[in-house]
Amino acid sequence: MSNKINAIYVRRSVNDERKGNNSFSIAAQQADCIKYVTEHYPDEEYEIFCDNGKSGKDVEHRPRFMEMMAMAREGDISRIIVKRLDRFSRNLADTSRTTEELVKLGVGFVAIDQQFDIETTQGRMMVNLMSVIAQSEREMDSIRQVENYDNKARTTGFFQGGNGYFGYTSERRTINGKTGSVLVPSPQADAIRIAFSMYQRPGVSVQDIFRYYRENGVDALAEVEKSNTCFFETSLAKMLKNPLYVRANADVYRYLAALGYKMEDDISAYDGVHGLFLHGRFCKNGSKSVFVKVGYHEGLVDADTWLAVQDKKAHLQKYPGKSKAQNSWLVGMVKCPHCGYAFTITKRQKSNKTYRYFRDEGYRSLNRCVRSTSKYSPDEVEDTVFLEMKKRLYSLEIARKKKSKPNPKIAALTSEIAEIDKEIDALMKKLAMADKTLFDYIQKRITELHSRKSEREQELHKLQRKTKTVDTAPLAEPLARWDELTVQEKHDVAATMIEVIYLSEESGVDIHFSI
Repeated sequence: MSNKINAIYVRRSVNDERKGNNSFSIAAQQADCIKYVTEHYPDEEYEIFCDNGKSGKDVEHRPRFMEMMAMAREGDISRIIVKRLDRFSRNLADTSRTTEELVKLGVGFVAIDQQFDIETTQGRMMVNLMSVIAQSEREMDSIRQVENYDNKARTTGFFQGGNGYFGYTSERRTINGKTGSVLVPSPQADAIRIAFSMYQRPGVSVQDIFRYYRENGVDALAEVEKSNTCFFETSLAKMLKNPLYVRANADVYRYLAALGYKMEDDISAYDGVHGLFLHGRFCKNGSKSVFVKVGYHEGLVDADTWLAVQDKKAHLQKYPGKSKAQNSWLVGMVKCPHCGYAFTITKRQKSNKTYRYFRDEGYRSLNRCVRSTSKYSPDEVEDTVFLEMKKRLYSLEIARKKKSKPNPKIAALTSEIAEIDKEIDALMKKLAMADKTLFDYIQKRITELHSRKSEREQELHKLQRKTKTVDTAPLAEPLARWDELTVQEKHDVAATMIEVIYLSEESGVDIHFSI
């Protein structure tokens, strides 16, 4: 006999008590559920889980519910019985998510009044329908949240929350009768001013600014470690483009308008004092859905300096530095897994002999990685990577030969799945107009089709779960005469095969191939 038990879940909220509805009483729910269990599962034990005076709007604030679900996950419960679905949850998304989890756990669920039982075909169909509805509601909630955020952002200069900004902290203030968060300068603000002042000068790079911080006692490192901002995720380079920091005037308005941003305020609002917020998104096709709003916060950098920095960055973008492989054909591909920065490869002359070594660029950043160099030499890594490239090419050639002939089984399964989808779609359209007899038949047929489709998809995935076919001919020839290639030619071949190489003391050379 199984050690699993039936779980009877009962709940009554404070609102139920106020309404005086006895049908929702704990005693009435327990009586109906116990009767159901003793009639349908007379030889099985049960335990009652009661959340009295708890709302059904979520599950986190119901301790006995959480305890019951924990037991279900441990495999101690065979099924859950409730009087009504709304005793289980008043939130469709929670109901859908929990019932889906119960199906995966192999735990039954019964709502007596609605004759809802996920161990039956109709019950599983209802779970699927609830899942579709809940997903639709989640998507609509997400859209509404974005719209509400955009509406607030368009009508107020308050900080809308989320990750903070390096150089600012936030304070609650009341402006024009409304209360919200306003950015105010933090101790990090001086580091911002220095960065803009330095970068506008010809020849000064971001790395020069980092070096200046360390050599001149600008305590940005300590301040950043204590802050909760996303400064290093966005990077200093992105910060230098952010209009948040500019004391925006009419020239800044014209500059941003010329870039195609939507200007929420008239040019008269650009008073040379306040900074700006960028809200919205950049579309995948390159178009802008971004608008600019004058904030209530004071900018940190004057307009002339900020515009000079933008001019410099625009000039650099027109003439991008194309990474030429000179010191190694691995340039640009080797990265540190700790900080994400690339390793550069430098040369050093010693006793009439040239030595190459890796330098972690993350060590020179404000975030400062754990070490500046690697114990592995470029020679060692190049040999290892080249050997793995040859192995990879060989495995691809073997896979290509095995898949040179079309697999008729794959074609047949793909065609059958498409036909099943067509039939399911046609039946779903008839469902709304069906009477009870036809409705039951359609539900049964759709369940059968879903089951068959699942089986066919599993077969298809097994057949397709092989190394993908790649044309290896363009790679085989250069790899065969590797020693004759130039450093740049080797780099171009490697870049075709490799996505990234992570180099660390712990994991050694970790190659991620793109083919």
